[in-house]
Amino acid sequence: MGSDVTRAGVIAVARQWIGTPYHHQASRRGVGCDCLGLVRGVWRDVYGCDPERPPNYTRDWAEAGAAETLLEAAERHLEARDRSSLLAGRVAVFRFRKGAPAKHLGIVTVDGRMVHAMEGLAVAEVVIVPWWQRRIAGVFDFPGLVG
Repeated sequence: MGSDVTRAGVIAVARQWIGTPYHHQASRRGVGCDCLGLVRGVWRDVYGCDPERPPNYTRDWAEAGAAETLLEAAERHLEARDRSSLLAGRVAVFRFRKGAPAKHLGIVTVDGRMVHAMEGLAVAEVVIVPWWQRRIAGVFDFPGLVG
């Protein structure tokens, strides 16, 4: 994608993943991905490499412990922003339950929407309805994001 990472560019890349089937631990556009695999794949498309290789993880990894593994990884590689600031091109991290570790992410597009992967469904662009808004655990920019 070049040296300038733009919000429009991130959104364009994320939308290329729409329709990719859900596949736990995968990160291949058009073949399969989970929510982490989607964000890793967009990162790879934008920067040319993975930020880090995640360890193998089970579907219930967050329930098995109290560690904020996903949120901590986002903090290592992305630039934290105010949780209420869902600008296009940002990554939103979610908790499914109050007090539970963050376990889901999506890429904000425009007009209160995001691209994300959910088990049993293909990658889709959906509205960030109040149910999702109440579960935001963190909001981040890709490094060096401009425009």
